Amino acid sequence: MAPVLPLVLPLQPRIRLAQGLWLLSWLLALAGGLILLCSGHLLVQLRHLGTFLAPSCQFPALPQAALAAGAVALGTGLVGAGASQASLNAALYLPWRGVLGPLLVAGTAGGGGLLVLALGLALSLPGSLDEALEEGLGTALAHYRDTEVPGHCQDKRLVDELQLRYHCCGRHGYKDWFGVQWVSSRYLDPSDQDVVDRIQSNVEGLYLTDGVPFSCCNPHSPRPCLQNRLSDSYAHPLFDPRQPNQNLWAQGCHEVLLEHLQDLAGTLGSMLAVTFLLQALVLLGLRYLQTALEGLGGVIDGEGETQGYLFPSGLKEMLKTAWLQGWIAHRPAPEEAPPGEAPLKEDLSEA
Repeated sequence: MAPVLPLVLPLQPRIRLAQGLWLLSWLLALAGGLILLCSGHLLVQLRHLGTFLAPSCQFPALPQAALAAGAVALGTGLVGAGASQASLNAALYLPWRGVLGPLLVAGTAGGGGLLVLALGLALSLPGSLDEALEEGLGTALAHYRDTEVPGHCQDKRLVDELQLRYHCCGRHGYKDWFGVQWVSSRYLDPSDQDVVDRIQSNVEGLYLTDGVPFSCCNPHSPRPCLQNRLSDSYAHPLFDPRQPNQNLWAQGCHEVLLEHLQDLAGTLGSMLAVTFLLQALVLLGLRYLQTALEGLGGVIDGEGETQGYLFPSGLKEMLKTAWLQGWIAHRPAPEEAPPGEAPLKEDLSEA
């Protein structure tokens, strides 16, 4: 049966193939290293922003899969660089002859599978961020006041750091704070009639105001921070409630975080696609180089032409051969006669 996708390789093309593979392998190693850095950066970001994602969000699976794929790509690139450089010297290539085949199988099955998985996650998971951030940010705002409730003691600090770092306010805007009680009840004066009226006027018994936390204030604003009575056009001279961005952060945190995480996922996805292409080229090139050198006994500058290929025969014949080899390897050996029986047989024949 003829080999699958054969390619005739004379001396000069063999040498150029080895040299080109050396360069591609280092590019693959570089791409794998960059994926490790990008996926690690995304994991660190999610560690800080995990509070603002829904518990059911599967987005953290993307950097985890990309981390594994980047590590395999880095290893494949280093192996490819070493094997292609060694192939130019018969003495150096000798140790590679026995291990290059299994390494190619492992790189194709393991590395290729991880890259496909990570690339699929990079294309599908960012779409789920919208609902995850909607739920997570809503929960964080609702528990902003619960500084002494177990499990939510850090929510206030995390929300304030989020708004100050990402220059955002509320979930979709500063008015989101008008619909939640963000002041803890322990800091409210029960004898204050205004406090009593506000709590009694709310069906859920919440203390709602038209104010925002200090972290919503823009420090670049030329005037002091305005946090309370923001909907009252007469409460603050020279302040127009229709233009709050002159004093408060204009964007909501949902929009800012969604754009930030989707940009990181898009960058990681592009790098995974480039790495997948590089890894495919390196593995194909190494396979052709390996099979070509096998026909020359591992000597790249051997006389004449040689043929490289992907598989030595068709897929059906290859599977049949592998099955037969496995059956023969596991077939029980014929029983040997005990050592004491052979002389006895000889004695009987003499008699």
